[in-house]
Amino acid sequence: MTHRPNSTLIVIYLSLGGLSFAVLQSLVAPALATIGRDLDATTSAVSWVLTAYLLSAAVLTPILARLGDMVGKRRILIVVLALLLVGTVLAALAPNLGVLIAARAIQGAAGAVLPLSIGIVRDELPREQVSVTIGLLSAIFGIGAGVGIVAAGPIVQSLSWHWLFWLPAILVVVALLGVVLGMPESPVRKPGRLDLVGTGVLAVSLVSLLLAISEGETWGWGDVRTVGLLILGAVTLVVFVLVELRVQSPLIDVRLFRIRGVWTAHVVALIFGFVMFGTFVLVPTLLQLPAITGYGFGESVSSAGLLLLPTVVAMVVAAPIAGMLVRRVGPKPPMLIGGVSVVLAFALPAIAHGELWQIVVSGLLTGVGIGMALAACSNAIIESVPATQTGEAISANTVVRTIGSSIGTAVIAALITANATPQGLPLDKAFTIGFWACAGVGVVAILGAIAAPSLLKRREAAHRLGIQDIDELAV
Repeated sequence: MTHRPNSTLIVIYLSLGGLSFAVLQSLVAPALATIGRDLDATTSAVSWVLTAYLLSAAVLTPILARLGDMVGKRRILIVVLALLLVGTVLAALAPNLGVLIAARAIQGAAGAVLPLSIGIVRDELPREQVSVTIGLLSAIFGIGAGVGIVAAGPIVQSLSWHWLFWLPAILVVVALLGVVLGMPESPVRKPGRLDLVGTGVLAVSLVSLLLAISEGETWGWGDVRTVGLLILGAVTLVVFVLVELRVQSPLIDVRLFRIRGVWTAHVVALIFGFVMFGTFVLVPTLLQLPAITGYGFGESVSSAGLLLLPTVVAMVVAAPIAGMLVRRVGPKPPMLIGGVSVVLAFALPAIAHGELWQIVVSGLLTGVGIGMALAACSNAIIESVPATQTGEAISANTVVRTIGSSIGTAVIAALITANATPQGLPLDKAFTIGFWACAGVGVVAILGAIAAPSLLKRREAAHRLGIQDIDELAV
């Protein structure tokens, strides 16, 4: 009789690893001003605490996920969590901004936690648990980002910014020990060599695009650096596709993007990356504006963060429900529900945001939408690609969502800046425009969900590709 590992413990360890990475992604954002003052750094310089993390995650995620498919997902996950722990402890001890930025770049390696974790779940867990578990793991990245925004204020006010790293480090230690001691190595492999040329070209492309998007507001969108990096990123992305079509062992098999179930999931993930960080910029800013403005609520950083708790709770509830829906009716319905929910979530405050209940209801709808859609996207991809390509396919979706998050943050920040007083105070119309922008972008997610294949079509396509576990994943 084959011994099956404890699936509950596997899910707990993987969840803690994913939660740690997601929390660290957003936890420092509300504390940047405090960190800058403590380390005597300018606003533009301290913003690299976020940028370094973002760039590192975008570049390293597909590389480490591909290595996981090649040499073993558990083995690479141990390396990733070890790097996350080193980077987190180094950040907690950082004596200056340079060390902190380097530490954040090391932490970015943990962007590969999600694709590696989903691969392990697909390979190791009983099939009846796969869709729900993948839904939970996918939503944890949204949940963690929300928890980071909520917790940052109280941690900084009660302790210090160093504890923004010490507390997540505890989670990383537990996750790392659990993976080392309580998780078997996944037997599913796709042997080959790491595509070094493709890796280099993709790194140049992603760094160029994300750096331009992240710094465009500071440099100016018409600045030669911004425009030059955008052009370089676009050109090298085309080169990357051409390279990957010709090599025997590509870093990312771009032919997967032709699969309807894959490219529609990428479209939805891109949009939800945008709206997720759109709400994390718009809502706290509106809540913290002085009440004397007539439209702000005068909340502190801590209380504004607590008012985002309904969003986080809604994600926690919606994600496993989405997983159960995926198992019964496929990923398309929960993706569609998520798209409709998020459009309603932003249309409500775009019409009226003068009362606190409107913000809370908007947050609940946003949480439902994100929990549904992110869970469905990951499930849509694993039902569309062979198990040996799970890591590279999910890593591409993760990178796409990261790009969407960067675009959303940059666009909403630009809208707020363009609709502010000479003193920099956002006007009421800045929020109305911002909410409408997110609602409009959300419509694209609805269109992507509508274009996704039905359960029957997805199953037929999976069988043509030789995917053996599709019937067990969706029955």
